[in-house]
Amino acid sequence: MKISSCFDAGSIVVDSMEHAGDIRLQVRHDSNSEFAQWFYFRLQGAAGQACQMRFLNAAQCAYPKGWVDYQAVASYDRQHWFRVPTQFDGQVLTIQHTPEEDSIYYAYFEPYSWERHLQLIGQAQSSPRCKVRDLGNTLDGRDLNLLVIGDEAPGKRKVWLTARQHPGETMAEWFVEGTLSRLLDEQDALAGALLDKATFYVVPNMNPDGSCRGNLRTNAAGTNLNREWANPTMEKSPEVWLVREAMREIGVDLYLDAHGDEALPYNFVAGSEGNPGYNARREALENSFKAAWLVHNPDFQDTYGYERDHFGEANMTLSTNHIADYFDCLAYTIEMPFKDNANRPNALYGWNGERSKQLGASVLHPIAAVIDQLR
Repeated sequence: MKISSCFDAGSIVVDSMEHAGDIRLQVRHDSNSEFAQWFYFRLQGAAGQACQMRFLNAAQCAYPKGWVDYQAVASYDRQHWFRVPTQFDGQVLTIQHTPEEDSIYYAYFEPYSWERHLQLIGQAQSSPRCKVRDLGNTLDGRDLNLLVIGDEAPGKRKVWLTARQHPGETMAEWFVEGTLSRLLDEQDALAGALLDKATFYVVPNMNPDGSCRGNLRTNAAGTNLNREWANPTMEKSPEVWLVREAMREIGVDLYLDAHGDEALPYNFVAGSEGNPGYNARREALENSFKAAWLVHNPDFQDTYGYERDHFGEANMTLSTNHIADYFDCLAYTIEMPFKDNANRPNALYGWNGERSKQLGASVLHPIAAVIDQLR
């Protein structure tokens, strides 16, 4: 048998694997950071054997509550992913699975590869509606790209969508793929109507280095990008600095930031109600946005989510809070589960890339509900 992770986003530490029934692993820490939660590895030579893979440091990972009622994902071809039996006893996470083939991949969530990211950009720019703008380089020298969807005409609303500030939250880029699929569909009437009124600015992957390195939450320097928006630097957080500068150059009327939540098995949004600049106009926009999404996609809900911040107590280093006050605009963090949507569970797939894409496509409806009231 062999376990390897020397590939895009691969990440695992092997303690021992004397036989299939006793494979001992450790979740690797992010680059230059203490965060640990993401894993992605290949197992070879175990076809037909009952494998027990134990993650011995699960309780010491960043979000141990994320392992409760969690099922890992697996794939033979890295195209079709399915859930496999997984248990957490409060200390150790254990995957028990008998592979049908000699080569199989296991991961924390369905990966979104760097190659697929580049293909997404290439496919997007083939549409006459899309232009690709280079914002600069990451610390590892990767491109940070902005997709501009629609004409940049005077008076049009400016809608921003970013994803994967936390690179292991791959559902966020699946979400963006779904949004782009509608915006670039010239036969989609809702997309056409929105593009008559707005220009969309999309950063599909805010953290290319962390994505390729197999990090959960940080970039190459070990920086949590979603705690950098008040004072980003080119030395620690060039990704935030570059995107924030583009926002200030262009302007923002609506901002959405796509994420994944380790513990909560629901899709929900988090707003800026704790900001010092929060006001009745932004609250009304938030409520209209949520109400429209509830109508158009039953995978979205507003019963479960984060505890609301008290007025004036928000963490202003987060992108949603910073952008909401700097531009006095509607800003939402969109959260999706690593587990499954408890309201609409699917035992075979759980929450996955395809469902994230569908949620991303449906976000055009709440945007349309508020587009005329943004300013």
